[in-house]
Amino acid sequence: MKTSRSISTIFTDVGGVLLTNGWGRSGRKKAIEVFNLDPVETEERHHLTFDTYEVGKLSLDEYLDRVVFYQERNFSKDDFRGFMFEQSQPYPEMIELLQLLKAKYNLKIAVVNNEGRELNDYRIKKFNLHSFADFFISSSFVHFRKPDADIFRIAVDVAQVAVNEIVYIDDRPLFVQVAESLGLKGIVHTNYDNTVNELKMIGLEY
Repeated sequence: MKTSRSISTIFTDVGGVLLTNGWGRSGRKKAIEVFNLDPVETEERHHLTFDTYEVGKLSLDEYLDRVVFYQERNFSKDDFRGFMFEQSQPYPEMIELLQLLKAKYNLKIAVVNNEGRELNDYRIKKFNLHSFADFFISSSFVHFRKPDADIFRIAVDVAQVAVNEIVYIDDRPLFVQVAESLGLKGIVHTNYDNTVNELKMIGLEY
């Protein structure tokens, strides 16, 4: 089925769109309380380290060594890692929406996200994202992270479609603006209903 704008491909973020953030502020705040960590020191170490983890230059163990286990703790790394993974929860309506649109319009769907490798792998498998995503352009795989435009250029090259056939969904306006500067159609995801309406306006109606 053709759409009014001949959209053939959806690029989507994960955290804030399909799932909760993998390791966002709320998760870290909860961890600081549960594990009795120093909030200022933990946040400072996180912000100095996390970009390097997301771009694939640190393992999760190395990230944790720098942010949490730089001193002796009364809990294990496995305990903390398990807590991190448990913070991920799905947005079922959004997952179902992409599944339905893919089936109806024979779309390609690609994930373009900033995520450390271990968290990314866990979230893909746990929530079966590979059941509808055709490929994953994740920062830890390609060693570029949004807002670097190169991560979108890689995704377009892999998709092998014209930029005006692609719509990109993200909850961060800056990242949407970067995608739009390359010629992609952008949707800032604020909630399910708004995104459904935005997709309908470009001919993608389930």
